[in-house]
Amino acid sequence: MQSEDQPSLAIETPRQGECRVKLSGSWCTGSALPAAKDELLAHLSSGTLSFESSGLRRWDSVLLNFLMKLFREAEARRLTVDASGLPAGVARLIALARAVPEKETRREGEQGAWLEQIGSSTLGFVRSGRDMLTFLGEAVTAASKLLTGRAKFRRCDLVLAIQECGAQALPIASLISFLVGLILAFVGAVQLEQFGASIYVADLVAIAMAREMAAIMTGIIMAGRTGAAFAAQLGTMTVNEEIDAMRTLGISPMEFLVLPRLLALSVMMPLLCVYADLVGILGGLVVGLGMLDLTLTQYMVQTQAALDLTNLAIGVVKALVFGVLVALAGCLRGMQCGRSASSVGQAATSAVVLGIVAIIVTDAVFAVVTNVLGI
Repeated sequence: MQSEDQPSLAIETPRQGECRVKLSGSWCTGSALPAAKDELLAHLSSGTLSFESSGLRRWDSVLLNFLMKLFREAEARRLTVDASGLPAGVARLIALARAVPEKETRREGEQGAWLEQIGSSTLGFVRSGRDMLTFLGEAVTAASKLLTGRAKFRRCDLVLAIQECGAQALPIASLISFLVGLILAFVGAVQLEQFGASIYVADLVAIAMAREMAAIMTGIIMAGRTGAAFAAQLGTMTVNEEIDAMRTLGISPMEFLVLPRLLALSVMMPLLCVYADLVGILGGLVVGLGMLDLTLTQYMVQTQAALDLTNLAIGVVKALVFGVLVALAGCLRGMQCGRSASSVGQAATSAVVLGIVAIIVTDAVFAVVTNVLGI
C-alpha cells in the first residue's frame, strides 16, 4: 500500500478536451517521482490542462521543476493551462519563473550569417578603438595635471607600486636576463669559433642585450607579471563597484588609480633594463670563460670597446616606452572589465596579449627609425 507521504499523480478526464492532474502526497527532495509521467504526456493532445491539489501535503523545488517541464510541454502542444487549482505559493513561483523568458544563447558550434559576424566584429573594433582613444586622452590629461602639481593620488600608493614593479621583479628579471645572455653567447660561440673569432662573443652579447634583448625581455616579463596584476586589481575594483563609488565621490580613478601605476612602471623599467644589461653580460661572461677559454680581462675589455652610450640609450628609451605601454594596457583592460568574476581573468589575459603585441610593434618601429637615422 502506498504511503501518504509518497508523491502520487492521478489523471482524470472530467469532460471531453480537458485533462485534470490530481496531485497528492509530499513532493519533496529525495522522493521517488510517480511513474505516470508518460501516461500524462499521452493525454496532452488538445484542450485544457488543469490541476487539483487538495491532497498535496508538502512540496519544494521537486514539484516546481516537474510543473515547469509539464507547462513547457503543454505550451509546445498548444494547450490551455489553468493553474488555479495549484497552491497559492506554487502558482506565484510558477508565474514568476514564466514571467522572465529564458535567455536565448547561441549554442556552441552554431554560427550566424557571415555578414552579421563581419558587422559585429567591425562594430566591436570601432568601439574598442574609441574606448582606447578616450583612455589615452584621460591619461594625458592626468599626466598634465601631475606636471602642474594638481594630480590627486596617495604617495604611499606610488611607493607600493614602485616596490611591486621594481624590487619584487628582480628575481624573475635576473633569471631571464642571465639565461638570455647565456643563450646568446652560446649560439654566437658555436658560429664564431669556426672562424677563430671567439672574442667577438663579448661584442655580440653586449650589443644585443643593451640594444634589444634587455628591453624586450624586461617588457615581456612586466607585461605578464605587472600588466596582468594591474588589470586584475582594477578589474576586481570594477566588479565590486569601487570605481563607480570613486566617481560618485568626485575622485578621478585615472588620477587616483592609473597615474601611480603608470609612474611606477615608467620609472622602474629603465632601471630594470640597465640591470638586465649587466646580468645578461654576466651570462655571456660565463660562456666566454667556460667554453672559449677567454680570460676575465679579455672579455671585459672587449665588452667595453663594443658597448657605447648610444646603444645603452636606445635600450633605456625603449624600456621607458615599453613600461608606459604595459601600464596603459593593464590599466585599460582593468577599467574595461565587465561585472562578473570571469571578466577579471579575461581582462588580465587581454592585458598581457595587448602589452606584448604593443611591445613587439613598437620595437619594430624603433628598428626602422634607428635604421633611417643611422644609429
